[in-house]
Amino acid sequence: MASDAVERQAVKRELETAAARDGDRMVITPLGAGSEVGRSCVYMSYKGKTVMFDCGIHPAYSGMSALPYFDDIDPSTIDVLLVTHFHLDHAASLPYFLEKTTFRGRVFMTHATKAIYRLLLSDYVKVSKVSVEDMLYDEQDIMRSMDKIEVIDFHQTLEVNGIRFWCYTAGHVLGAAMFMVDVAGVRVLYTGDYSCEEDRHLRAAETPEFSPDVCIIESTYGVQLHQPRLVREKRFTDVVHGTVAQGGRVLIPAFSLGRAQELLLILDEYWAAHPELHNIPIYYASPLAKRCMAVYQTYINAMNERIRSQFSSSNPFDFKHISPLKSIDNFDDVGPAVVMASPSGLQSGLSRQLFDRWCADRRNACVIPGYVVEGTLAKAIINEPKEVTLMNGLVAPLHMQVHYISFSAHADFAQTSAFLKELMPPTIILVHGEANEMERLRAKLAGGQFAGGSTKIFTPKNCQSVEMQFSSQKMAKAIGRLAARTPEPEDPVSGLLVKKGFTYQIMAPDDLHVFSQLSTASVVQRITVPYSGAFGVIKHRLLQIYQSVVDVVEPSSAPAIVVHGRVTVTWESEAHVSMQWASDPISDMVSDSVVAVILNISREVPKVTAVAETAAETEEQTERMAQKVVYALLVSLFGDVKVGDAGKLLVTVDGSVARVDRSSGDVECDNEGLKERVKTVFRRIQSAVRPIPLSAA
Repeated sequence: MASDAVERQAVKRELETAAARDGDRMVITPLGAGSEVGRSCVYMSYKGKTVMFDCGIHPAYSGMSALPYFDDIDPSTIDVLLVTHFHLDHAASLPYFLEKTTFRGRVFMTHATKAIYRLLLSDYVKVSKVSVEDMLYDEQDIMRSMDKIEVIDFHQTLEVNGIRFWCYTAGHVLGAAMFMVDVAGVRVLYTGDYSCEEDRHLRAAETPEFSPDVCIIESTYGVQLHQPRLVREKRFTDVVHGTVAQGGRVLIPAFSLGRAQELLLILDEYWAAHPELHNIPIYYASPLAKRCMAVYQTYINAMNERIRSQFSSSNPFDFKHISPLKSIDNFDDVGPAVVMASPSGLQSGLSRQLFDRWCADRRNACVIPGYVVEGTLAKAIINEPKEVTLMNGLVAPLHMQVHYISFSAHADFAQTSAFLKELMPPTIILVHGEANEMERLRAKLAGGQFAGGSTKIFTPKNCQSVEMQFSSQKMAKAIGRLAARTPEPEDPVSGLLVKKGFTYQIMAPDDLHVFSQLSTASVVQRITVPYSGAFGVIKHRLLQIYQSVVDVVEPSSAPAIVVHGRVTVTWESEAHVSMQWASDPISDMVSDSVVAVILNISREVPKVTAVAETAAETEEQTERMAQKVVYALLVSLFGDVKVGDAGKLLVTVDGSVARVDRSSGDVECDNEGLKERVKTVFRRIQSAVRPIPLSAA
């Protein structure tokens, strides 16, 4: 007995090991933003479903070099592409991916993101100083991509090909979203860029109401801490005021949309409070200035309470002291001024033109208001080099003052650690951060709130995959009339099992059209069998095999019986009988056995006397028939059924074998689940098939 127990435990451990080995594997691979900031793009595959998060470019590069590593994947296999916000490093390679690759999936973003996406990318194409050969796409590609982009509301749940997803407010910029994706019950949260701090116009990022299994989170600022907002605002206004007071010019390189609106609100309010500055102009130097403001006014209800309350009396984006500037040709560069211009990295466009013009004057200042990417001029001048190379190739001295005052709406360490402490995800994947900062963040998290725990923290590089195993359990929920009563233990639940994506439901056939888009249909089969004997003989023989053989009592109709409540046999004439039944595996097997009985009767040679057939012979014959019916019914349910030693039936399912004793009904099997299943089925078959008595003859 002890050895049997040990053997069973060994088998159990082997099965558990096999289950773990065959568990479902999730693969997450950054195609961009892996140990870098720029070209955000993360690929995820699980259970044959694929999702891609974001589709940006690297602002420090141009042409194909700026793209994520799309050649590392097969775009045609991607089911869903989710874009978190409109910034170029998260969305600017989307027209290329939609129009120039084999991607045929669906792409989603919020309403505001889609509206601003078109404006920003059109401007990006116009200001890109690259040759026609190096251009990734043109204006027509952008317009064609717009037709393929679908929109999603915050907290709206959508499902595509078994992939469920919804989004939360991420702060950062207007329309920015963090996406939660659910595949077969495993949840992955992708934050994109987010900020847990409410600013002058945007709400703070939401915290999801439940923890994800995997959190892919930005790590832009690593372990750095932001200064308090009021301190940053005072530093900013002091630098601007001091520079223009001494006759200098202030250049603020910023994105056309995002931080620009935040800084414009601060400057307009400061100018209104200081009449001595009213004669000094502030320019918003963006070709998109007017259209950008129109978009912001359209989505005023997506902003925080402060802006919405102010909008009820006056438009907060109708600036009193700020004028648009479309190009440098329209700029009368005389005397002090403040100019906010794009792009933020100073790599081209209006901001670069003004920088080249002003960098050699000590009275001037350049305020870098947010995170800058490695490889850009803005990043280089923070270290205050003595000289810079102008766009025309000449070298000029850098005498203007450079101030880095971060208004970047990215989470700092305090926000990141608090956000993760609230969620406590089992797996954290850091992206969108410089390699050293990312490693410092990983070490601080691992040595702090996640020390000694089971949480795993990864910092993958581009094209380096993180693989995880999830052992999913299938659960079916009873709905509709099947859920009207709570079943008692051991009560059978009978219905249709409906699979949609990775969810399973059990429902009554009549509820199918209510709770699904499916419908039911039944196939009624009817055959004619030659038979010239007495109809009562058929009934007599069938009563020896089946527990239920009932006469059909209908006046003026031909004699008929119903076998096992499923198959109707009717005596049509002295030459044949008909059979009719609703087709299903059990009824088909019952009908086959009835046909066999009728044909056997027809082949019998008439006897001179009934004594010629002994009781023993009759019992043996009917017993064989009953065994054939039992065997046929088991085959219809389990498929692989064979006759083994000592006449036992061997039922094989997924490699497990159940041995059934036909006389006692005992079942031997190492797999307890299969054992109980076979035992129940055999008991039901025995209740339908009548034992053959010795007096049958």
